[in-house]
Amino acid sequence: MTVTSEQRFGEFVAVRVHEGQEHVAELVLDRPKAMNAVSTDMARSIAAACAALAADPGVRVTVLTSSHERAFCVGADLKERNSFTDAELLRQRPTARAAYTGVLELPMPTIAAVHGFALGGGFELALSCDLIVADRTAVVGLPEVSVGVIPGGGGTQLLPRRIGAARAAELVFSARRVEAAEALGLGLVDELVEAGQDRAAALALAGRIAANSPVGLRAAKRALRLGHGLDLRAGLEVEDAAWRSVAFSGDRAEGVAAFNEKRKPNWPGE
Repeated sequence: MTVTSEQRFGEFVAVRVHEGQEHVAELVLDRPKAMNAVSTDMARSIAAACAALAADPGVRVTVLTSSHERAFCVGADLKERNSFTDAELLRQRPTARAAYTGVLELPMPTIAAVHGFALGGGFELALSCDLIVADRTAVVGLPEVSVGVIPGGGGTQLLPRRIGAARAAELVFSARRVEAAEALGLGLVDELVEAGQDRAAALALAGRIAANSPVGLRAAKRALRLGHGLDLRAGLEVEDAAWRSVAFSGDRAEGVAAFNEKRKPNWPGE
């Protein structure tokens, strides 16, 4: 794909748009010399990139990718962490959290394209996305208890919501790594493709999603996220609020008109 625009956020993060996919943004983890280990600077850049994406109404889908051939992201930069005093680690915590919540709170649908190692905070970045496409080289896991901490980028909350409490507990407590085929079977990833095809498959899926109403996509994501875990009655109220936010929108009017006129909609995005 031809890159039509690229914006850098610090040294280690880029946002790209490709020819023919102007409504799909690619958020690239680009610290290949460290297998995308998330340093303080990189965490700050991820948060800044997510803030820019969230503020861009033209972005209908974001795909999280890696520039490293053998890894998506190996998690926190433990070499940097080893140099911290306790006070420095405590001061760094809000910066680290902001990177993960930045991805988690993106208002449009998000897809992670995973190959190679996605471990610890790297897997938590993927879990923060709505969908995960992985290739057959993928190895995922949350090994934090093996180095004396716990998953702190959302893993203890996102993983059980994805695969259930008991399975999540086994993976967190054992700190084991899970290869691609088992990961698909457990529901740790949503689609498995041939080696080297994760990015292309994720971008293709993003293109199909981006053909739909941007207003509808963001409202559907809100309903899915906010309603999860609520009892049915409360969840239906969340859904009704999301429906009301789109029912009288320009996108709804255009969608109905396009359907009746048997043409593709030209979404106003409002």
